[in-house]
Amino acid sequence: MTAYEDFAGREIVPPREGPDPVNVPMIRHWAEAMGDRNPVYLHDDAARATGRPGIVAPASMTQAWTMRGYAPAPGTGGTGAEELNALLEKDGFTSVVATDSEFEFHRELVVGDRVSVREVVESISPEKSTALGVGRFVTTVRTYTDQDGEVVAVQRWRLLRFRPENQAPKALRPRPAINRDNAFWFEAAREHRLVIQRCAGCGTLRHPPGPCCPHCGSFEWDTAEASGRGQVYSFVVAHHPRHPAFEYPLIVAVVELDEGTRLITNLVGVEPGEVEIGMPVVLDWLDADPDLSLPVFRPQEND
Repeated sequence: MTAYEDFAGREIVPPREGPDPVNVPMIRHWAEAMGDRNPVYLHDDAARATGRPGIVAPASMTQAWTMRGYAPAPGTGGTGAEELNALLEKDGFTSVVATDSEFEFHRELVVGDRVSVREVVESISPEKSTALGVGRFVTTVRTYTDQDGEVVAVQRWRLLRFRPENQAPKALRPRPAINRDNAFWFEAAREHRLVIQRCAGCGTLRHPPGPCCPHCGSFEWDTAEASGRGQVYSFVVAHHPRHPAFEYPLIVAVVELDEGTRLITNLVGVEPGEVEIGMPVVLDWLDADPDLSLPVFRPQEND
């Protein structure tokens, strides 16, 4: 079973109440925008004359009552929808187009109703070749309920998530500032060697590299090969601002090597919540692109 098949039947949006009750001003804006002059949407007497209890909302507005504005709503992180979106983007399906929507209405909404929505994945297709590019059709079912939990509408919603044929190349990591004092370090990294600058006068190790020993003042130096073992001295988890060359959440750590020097690096193979100060780590290598290799660290496996 693929990761996509695992999503079938899974709830990706838990029951969520819309920000506003059904109200006349929003109905008016909708009716005017759509050019719908049906009097039951705005005039109480006209609605009652048809046997309705009062003004009703256009059926096609059902989804609108659950839509939020541009401001992020509290408590909406970590949903299945975000996990599915991350999986699709990871596989290059970065573009989206709605293909169809099927609505089944159970009753009309009246002023004062509070509408909630819950969304479940019905199916995700295998990869399909389309005119837009290779993609997957994602079909979900949204169930709309009122303040009493009664179903008022069911919507089958289908999207095509596709990989653009002319997709832009992956962004490169920002280039380090390389100069005569540190070029040796990056050259060694391209060979997957982690070296530490060592004073030829007093033997003191130092990082980051520099032209002069801060202890004895000597300008003479060579290098020592690091063992590749160390421990987490400090770390942060970066979420924003996002750069397309990095994967998030991004763990940025200060690792203290067994040799005593420290360097800023990334932690890989570990979740942010699992990282601890003092955690033993070992060297790994990130070949970011043909011109840039960088040391990263992962948790040391227990012997």
